[in-house]
Parts: sequence; structure tokens; C-alpha cells
Amino acid sequence: MRRKACLFATAAAVVLAVLCPAAEAQEKPAAGAGAAASARVNTEVFAELPMLEGPELSPDGKRFAGQLAVQGQQFFAAVALDASAKQLIAIGDNDLNWWRWVNDEWLVIGIGKTMPVEGDEWYITRAIGVNANTGKMVMLNTPDTGQNGGRLLWTARDGTPRILLAAQTSIYSNMPGFWPKVDQVDVATGKHRRVIDGREGVMDWYADSVGVVRMGIGRSQDGRNRRLLYRPDSRTDFRIIDRARGIHDNLLVPSLFLPDPGKALVMQDDDKGFSALWEFDLTTLQTGKQIFGTPGYDISGPVVDPVRSTLLGVAVTENRSSTHWTDPEMAALQKKLSGLVQGAQVEITSFNTDHSVVIIRVGDASAPGAYFVYRAAGETLQPLAMNNQTLKLRRLHPVKTIHYKARDGLDIAAVLTLPRGSTGKNLPLILMPHGGPSARDEEEWDWWSQFLADRGYAVIKPNYRGSTGFGTRFLEKAEGQWGLAMQDDLNDAVKALADQGIADPKRVCIVGASYGGYAAFRGAQRDGKLFRCAVSFAGVSDLGRMVAYDSQFLGGGQGKDWMKAQAPDFRAVSPLYHAEEFSTPILIVHGKKDRRVPFKQSKLMAERLAAAGKPFEFIEQPEGDHHFTRGEDRLSFLKALEAFLAKYNPA
Repeated sequence: MRRKACLFATAAAVVLAVLCPAAEAQEKPAAGAGAAASARVNTEVFAELPMLEGPELSPDGKRFAGQLAVQGQQFFAAVALDASAKQLIAIGDNDLNWWRWVNDEWLVIGIGKTMPVEGDEWYITRAIGVNANTGKMVMLNTPDTGQNGGRLLWTARDGTPRILLAAQTSIYSNMPGFWPKVDQVDVATGKHRRVIDGREGVMDWYADSVGVVRMGIGRSQDGRNRRLLYRPDSRTDFRIIDRARGIHDNLLVPSLFLPDPGKALVMQDDDKGFSALWEFDLTTLQTGKQIFGTPGYDISGPVVDPVRSTLLGVAVTENRSSTHWTDPEMAALQKKLSGLVQGAQVEITSFNTDHSVVIIRVGDASAPGAYFVYRAAGETLQPLAMNNQTLKLRRLHPVKTIHYKARDGLDIAAVLTLPRGSTGKNLPLILMPHGGPSARDEEEWDWWSQFLADRGYAVIKPNYRGSTGFGTRFLEKAEGQWGLAMQDDLNDAVKALADQGIADPKRVCIVGASYGGYAAFRGAQRDGKLFRCAVSFAGVSDLGRMVAYDSQFLGGGQGKDWMKAQAPDFRAVSPLYHAEEFSTPILIVHGKKDRRVPFKQSKLMAERLAAAGKPFEFIEQPEGDHHFTRGEDRLSFLKALEAFLAKYNPA
């Protein structure tokens, strides 16, 4: 059979993109796992940073803003679609947390950094205006801004560079400035005008589409008691419309204010415990009809027109993420774009004000994919950026969702990646639990999984109990089960694949990051007989220390309560205190600039393992963070991972 070429072909003014078969990725595919080495893709290819992340179109559709990879590092950039201009914005040793267009010329970005404050380490956030034409940066916070200064509430719709910004003016909870005020800020000049003074207990404010602050969430300093404040317009005072206490009691917070001042949309569970989108009457405080829900899954949230603040669709993740477009024009646009591209999934990621220019992502779970620009005038589709400059649109290893039963009968969805060209039988296995644990895996491009499959391993990523997206009852089954039933769910995935003949149960390693790194620690400690080895990247080894670290953040008391519900006895399920029980070799990797899980979590674990005489390797990444934002750190990790697996669980 003749192979399809990897190409962009123009026909009738429509660009057709075809994903390349795996045979073109490097060499001829292996016939089985034993021969997989002959078709290996270079490690450096998998370590490449995505060329572009999070592209957002300007209102006029002439520029996009996003993160660009340049020489192994990520930079924020504003780029003209006609390639006439590009501004790279250096933000120093700060996290880039978000970005938003204000008008065709100005953007606002949110940055953050951990800094020493009165003997403690605090995470400080700020907002900066950026001129897309010149790269000029304007600090938008006043000199007296406290810990949190980067909360964007609203951007003007009339073309002026105005925003609403909430910020603290004190770090001391007994001072009025501790509670955020809201200012209207001119992004071009940095000038402020007060809109709302801080109100005791209210940390989060929300505005409607015309810039009226209509809602606030108040909480006690420990976060355990919460209340929802609401007003219909700027002339009316706020009133409390809902209260909540504890980890199981949630506020019913509007997701979108509708044009009718008394109407909104809310996310709320249906009678089976799955979140859906509902109409809500802000006068009677009654839920109306359901707008959208998906049987068996939670919705992710509404997709809102950033200019008109109207509902366009609902995001949902079943086996993979998608958008159900409720707006007829967007539904028609999605159908048209999907028709232009064969053999791939099409996701609308950004659009300009009148939807005449659209950025789409083309790809699937076996290919890194690319971004394209669609123009309604002429119906043209042009490439914008390949996510992987070497692989481009080439497919590698197939990915699918499977289901298995945990030992207590709970249904578990898991994402399985198999080496292309293998028999799919009796393969060495990598068990890869996701981080979070309040997260989930889906069918999407994952450079870890594809790298491991390329080396001949089957990779299974279970959505163990406590994973999000599968309903409230599934979440609640994780309570009290950190390191226990949650760990059993992982082990049961190995059994399920062994029973099906896919995996060799004698050739299994557990590999994970963040919470997944914790699960790798715990697996090596509790269930070492099941694994030839374990790998932890940025893993948590001591739950008590992690809770103490998180408690420095506002609302930390509620977080501590939640953690105690998941693991009533921290010490019993913290691998740090059971080093003598480790019974399989483990590779530990951690970045020293990790702001999510402190580097000390891995360092202490390594010290305890050394004292106990257990086999381990510990790699410090001096410039590494929690999210692998540097290509150099990705590459060093993959090389260490490959060498470690070759030593203890060769494919």
C-alpha cells in the first residue's frame, strides 16, 4: 500500500494537513519489543521544549502572544502573524503564570516568585503591562503591594488599555490592607483609580463583562469558613448569598454572569454526582435547567467569549479533552475546521474578536502536533508552529484508554501506550501515576510516555481513585487512602495488564512526578516485590513537611484539613520514615528551584536511604523547576531515566 506523505498541500484554497505514519519518524519500525532499539528516536528529540505554548490572538487577529522556546529556554513573546515583528519579553527568575490581551497594543502578564519575607519563604505575585509593539514593560502594582498583587478581574472592551486589578497592600493580617482592594489601572501608564476598598475576610473579587465588581469570596484566615458576597450592580451593597464550612461544603459560585443582571450560570453536581452547567437565579438563589452535562464525567467549565462574555461552549474531558460548542456559529466553525484536516484531532485554542482569525491545534496522542492559523477570508489554513521541530506531525506510538477493576470492584480508567510495531504481548511495563493527585491523565501527547514506548516499554497511566473528572463519589473514595487504596489501584493496573498478556509482571518499574513521585517512593517502600525499580521526580516523601510548607499560603488551614482527610496518619504513609523498608532500587531527581514541592523532600529521602544502606541514585538539577521548563533539564532526566531502566529493567 502506498504511504501518505507528510505534507501541507493546498487545494481549492484549503490547506490539508496529514499526520505522518510512524514509519517516517526515524527508521523502519521494529517488529517487536526486542528489536525496538533499531528504530529509536534520539533522546534529544523527546527533550525538545514545545516550540509554542498557550498562543492567544490579539483582538484584531494580527498578533499572537505565548511562550516560545528559544535555545532550550522558554520566553514570553508577542509575534506578528505576518512575521513582521517579534518581541521576546525577559521576566528573569520568575514564573510566568498567565497572560491576557487588553487591546491590540497592550497585554498584561502575571508573574510570581518565592522570596524571603521576615524569615519565611513566601510566594509573591505581581502584574506587568507589556507593549506588543515595543516590548516596553510597565509595573502595574503600587510600591506598597503585599504578597498577592497579580489578580486580574477584567479588561476593557472598548480598546482602551484599562483593567481591574486586585492586590493586597499589607502582609499583616491585622492591617486593613491585608484584604485586597480593587483598582482600575491604565496598563500603558500604570496609573490607578480606586474602585473598591478591601473588605475584611474577602480575598477574591469578581467582575462582570462591563467591569462592575459584583462578587467576592470571603474566608477566615485559615480558609475553613467561606462566604459568597453578591450585588446586582454598582449602586447596591454586597449581601451574603451562600456560606460553606469544611472540605465537603462548597460555595455555589457563578461561573458566568449573564446579560440579565439577575441571572448566571453555575457548575453544580447532578443527581449522580457529576458536575454540569446550570442556569441560576441570583434573586431567588434557585438552580434552573441544566445547560450541559456528560454522563459519567465532570465538565471542566464553560468556554466564554472574552469580548461579549457570552457562553460559547463547555469544556469536558472524557478519554481526551474537547469542547462541546453550544454556540451555533462556533459549532459550525469546528465542523468546518475538522473537515479541513484529515487523520488528526482539531482543537480551537484562540480567536480574534469577530472570529475571522482562529488558532487551532492539530495532532493526537501519538503525535506532538502543531498550531495552525485559519482565516475565514479565503478559508486558508497555514502552519504557525510545530510543537516538536524534529518530529513535526509524525506519529509515534499508539495510545488508548482502557478500563480495569480495582480489587474492591471500582472501575478505573487508564491510558495505555504501546510500542508501535510490537506484538503488544508480554512487554516490560512502566507504571506511571499522574501528579496532583487532584488531576487526571487523558489521551494526549506525553513526551515521557512516548520516550519510554520508543525504548520498548508499555506505559500505563491509571486514573486512580481521587483523580478528577470522574465525579464527586470517585473523589471521595480517596479519603483516608493516600498510600493505601490509592496505591492498590496502581498495583491492580499491573495485574490487569498481566492477566491480559500485555505486560510481563516480572519486568515492571514505577515512574512518577510530584504526587506520582510520592507514589513511586511509596511503591518502592511498601510494594517493592512488585517492581524491579522506581523513579521519583520532584516527589513528596514527608506529608507532614509538605502540609507545613503549604500552610504558609493563605487559606492553609483548609488545605491541612483536606490533607488530614486523605491521610489521617501522615507518618504512617510518609516514605521518609520507612527508609529501611525500601526493597527495590530507586532513582531520585529533583530541581533545586522547584517552587511546588521543596527540593528538601527528595534530599532528605536520599539521606535516609543512604543511612539505611539502600540502593538509590540521587540527581540534583541546580536550575531545575517543577515543570521542566528548560530543555537541558529534560534531557538530563531522560538520559538518567534510560540508563537506570537499562540497568534494572532492560526492555
